[in-house]
Amino acid sequence: MKFFPESTLHQLEFDKIKDLLAEYCRTEYARSKSLQLRIHTKLVFIESALQQTNEFKTILQGGDHFPNDFYINISREIKLLGIPGASLSGEQFLLLKKLTDNTNNIFRWLDAERRAAYPGLSHVIDGVYYEKAIKLLIEEVVDETGAVKDSASEELAKIRMSLYRKRNELRKVFDRIVSKMNKQGYLADIEESFMNGRRVLAVFAEQKRMIKGVLHAESDSRRTSFIEPEETTELNNEIFSLEYEETKEVYRILRDLTKKLSIYAGLLKNYYDIAGEYDFIKAKARLAIAIGGNYPLLKDKAHVQLINAYHPLLLLYNSKLNKPTIPVNLTLNESNRILVISGPNAGGKTVTLKTVGLLQVMLQAGLLVSVSPDSEMGIFKQLMIHIGDTQSLEFELSTYSSHLKNMKHFMENANGKTLFFIDELGSGSDPNLGGAFAEVIMEELAYKHSFGIVTTHYLNLKVMANKVPGIINGAMQFDEKNLLPLYKLQIGKPGSSYTFSIAERIGLDKKLISKARKLVDDDHFQLDKLLNSTEQDLQQIDKEKTDLRKMLQENAQLKKEMQQLMDKERHRQEMELLKQQNKISEEKLIYLKDMERRLKAMVIEWRKAEDKGSVLKMIHALLFNQKERFKTEKHQKKLNEKFEEVGGDIKVADKVKMKNNRTVGIVKEIRGKKAILQVGVVPITVALKDLVVVVDKAVPDA
Repeated sequence: MKFFPESTLHQLEFDKIKDLLAEYCRTEYARSKSLQLRIHTKLVFIESALQQTNEFKTILQGGDHFPNDFYINISREIKLLGIPGASLSGEQFLLLKKLTDNTNNIFRWLDAERRAAYPGLSHVIDGVYYEKAIKLLIEEVVDETGAVKDSASEELAKIRMSLYRKRNELRKVFDRIVSKMNKQGYLADIEESFMNGRRVLAVFAEQKRMIKGVLHAESDSRRTSFIEPEETTELNNEIFSLEYEETKEVYRILRDLTKKLSIYAGLLKNYYDIAGEYDFIKAKARLAIAIGGNYPLLKDKAHVQLINAYHPLLLLYNSKLNKPTIPVNLTLNESNRILVISGPNAGGKTVTLKTVGLLQVMLQAGLLVSVSPDSEMGIFKQLMIHIGDTQSLEFELSTYSSHLKNMKHFMENANGKTLFFIDELGSGSDPNLGGAFAEVIMEELAYKHSFGIVTTHYLNLKVMANKVPGIINGAMQFDEKNLLPLYKLQIGKPGSSYTFSIAERIGLDKKLISKARKLVDDDHFQLDKLLNSTEQDLQQIDKEKTDLRKMLQENAQLKKEMQQLMDKERHRQEMELLKQQNKISEEKLIYLKDMERRLKAMVIEWRKAEDKGSVLKMIHALLFNQKERFKTEKHQKKLNEKFEEVGGDIKVADKVKMKNNRTVGIVKEIRGKKAILQVGVVPITVALKDLVVVVDKAVPDA
């Protein structure tokens, strides 16, 4: 990606993003890659980097552990491995073994299922294989502490066995000498020590001539002399010689192992790079989580559609202070390529411009960006920026001269793959003349189909944005009542600078304000006043829309809760009905079992009885009574379906039901404790206590 000027990335604070990323790295490989982060223009590279980061982000948020735990810088060891005649130490071979184990863990973790789930992360190890021989060769020679094993060669085993024996022999001789000298009172408190790798006696200085041997040294106070006894000199010489032989053999073994592993130097370099690459991807994922980064829809063309986009550095800063950050929502496409943002100073115009620029650079560097995942972002080949005072003292250029010099480069080099940002277009010169040049510059950039954002206070540019195809207006909203910027971008309309409103609110003399107004062109003043009024009206509409949206959400929630209550009540009624049906079925089952038991008993009785006729009568009576009972229950069920008992005092003309046989009739007359009923065409006299008032279910009582 091409940048103009060279300080573009610094002005967009991309260097701070790289520093943040480097802080999340644990390997030197990843830190170096973070600080030298490349910005791509090819879709395939950007997609691969974003996919890998997004996959690792998913792993981290899911609480899973990716087994990449090797963070030591061993680039020097790997280089030495490839140099003929070089030799690594046991500790260095131990590091290579740990690197190999780390690679094995990664290969085992990325099984067939996970390779399908994380294709981006799997791509890192494509073309690389795990070589078990590396670990086996090292384990044959080096133990878990990095020391060369006795079994590494027969010669080494022989030397170390001889050393063991000689050291034991020396210990016995030396212990005997120490015991003897202690009895004679020749030895100091420390008794013995080591000098130049040889075991010596710590003798009082005045007694040193009493002991035959070699004087190695004296203490600082010259009160103690360190003497190697004559009896142990030969043993010490033999041990020293054996230790030298051991060192030579160990060096030979390690050099031989280095030679054997040199054929795997390239593979081990791949292992080292893989560990660093996964650390780099993990760092990008951790940064994404910190800034709320997501993977937007990527398009291989010039396009910007940001939904709830945040400036990542501002978001982190405000989060520490528990302050809210206002997101940016804007779209730049083939129809609307250039956005002209107007509004009061300190209202967020420059922050909006920098937010879009920084997020675009981050995306093309393979970093997840702090936008909604529904956002759409394209790819640009060059990025141009002009922010703030860029006058050059070296070339004695004024602010406006420097401004025009940059605009000249913009117009000469911009194309359909260019994204540009201009802060305060036309500033630094006479408003009328500067505004005229600004119009020409914008027309030229629009003609070249470039994409960009321009901030301005010029009214002519605000008017122009509605006339020239491809250029649209945008305004930073402002709370005129409280004189506070709202930092919210509104697309489709220009914004007021609130010059006179701010002057009035801060208490400037009204006469001075009035005088200033008279000096301003009337049309100019009326337009700014109209923009001011329109913006406040739109803010009120936005507020009402927000309130309405909130009410609709509340209504939807209430509707959902009501539906849940209705579903719950319906479920309760169904369960109650099922319970009643189960109860009836249970009663029938009990009845049938009882009938079965009685009939079995009667059959047994019939077999035993001499008078078969009497038993048959009993069976007949039982079955007949049950038939009558079924008829009664069926009749009762029909009555229950047709009539409902209401109770209460019985009066003439009431519809009543007899409790004994469930017959329904009309009360014609009441005589004391009895009532005369009309049942069909027959009058019946029944005691009042045996009657209950009912109503017809089909005809509700008025």
